Amino acid sequence: METVQKKSKKKRKIGKIIALIILGIVIIIAVLISIYFYQCTHYWQADMQRTLDAGFEEKKITLSDGSVINYAEGPDNGNALLLIHGQTEAWEDYTRVLPALSENWHIYAVDCYGHGESSHNEKKYYLKENGDDLIWFVNNVIKENTVVSGHSSGGLLASYVAAYGGDKIIGAVLEDPPVFSTEKEYFEKSFAYHDTYKVMHKYLQSDKSECWESYYMRHCLWGQLYMASSMDGLANYAQQYHEQHPNENVQYFFMPESINFMFMYINEYDMQFGEHFYDYSWHSEISHEKLMSDIKVPTIFLHAKDNYTDDGILMAASSDEQARKAVSLIENCELIELESNHDIHRFNSKIFIDAINQLSEKL
Repeated sequence: METVQKKSKKKRKIGKIIALIILGIVIIIAVLISIYFYQCTHYWQADMQRTLDAGFEEKKITLSDGSVINYAEGPDNGNALLLIHGQTEAWEDYTRVLPALSENWHIYAVDCYGHGESSHNEKKYYLKENGDDLIWFVNNVIKENTVVSGHSSGGLLASYVAAYGGDKIIGAVLEDPPVFSTEKEYFEKSFAYHDTYKVMHKYLQSDKSECWESYYMRHCLWGQLYMASSMDGLANYAQQYHEQHPNENVQYFFMPESINFMFMYINEYDMQFGEHFYDYSWHSEISHEKLMSDIKVPTIFLHAKDNYTDDGILMAASSDEQARKAVSLIENCELIELESNHDIHRFNSKIFIDAINQLSEKL
């Protein structure tokens, strides 16, 4: 009898231990899920705090025609570095790399026209007009030898500054610019055209009964390719979020940074900027071949390698062939090809930082 009781107590004890283990596992899983959900919508906060702690200050400069360029300036720890973000983004897009870069550079990160807190004036939404004012910014605000780097459409602007900015421009890092692919001959076979600009053009022509985030999720190319059955639900969620938080950018608490970041600065973006890409006028009739050929300063070209859909749509900023052609046209240029998201500076930060610092060694 005593043995039976001992066995019963032992079983109860083991049962309690198993229950505690299961409870512990459930708690750990719940904590990990909570951390994941928190990071999905607060991913930017730590980067921003580190940027502020590094000594960056947000400023504005007004040109003679009344145009305003908003920018962030870091401490003077070396040569000047001008950073130009990509489309639908803002200077804050660089916060992930600003603290590390600021150890060796004097950084100026600008908002392009139609973005952030710079002027939203459609007359400035062109490669030449925006590019000329960035050259003015170098000559009148930075006032010293400058390396210029730009991401995506900002990479084309950086190319313009590198080509026509004069003696103060001493080097360039072009981060996955859509070179050649956004010219008329190729544009309608590009991911950017089908995923963003065509969708944005149709949205501007619509009655706007739903917010941009909802409309985009319902019609974007990547969604139709990879998550077609989920996109209507994600679009409906975006609309509900927008209605409940009308002055905030839509954020999915259950989606990763790579999705949420698409909408991070959309409330500060003028879609007429995108319209000029859609109708090709943004390029100011400057061919990309001429633009690349006119760059004479030491340059590093970062290129996220290409891939294609089954029907031949380019799923990259530019094809491998187009990137290599651009590099061959630039007088002194090194090509770095990598398997990467288009936002190299965010998702392959070390490679981007190393490229910037590597260029410094060449100057």
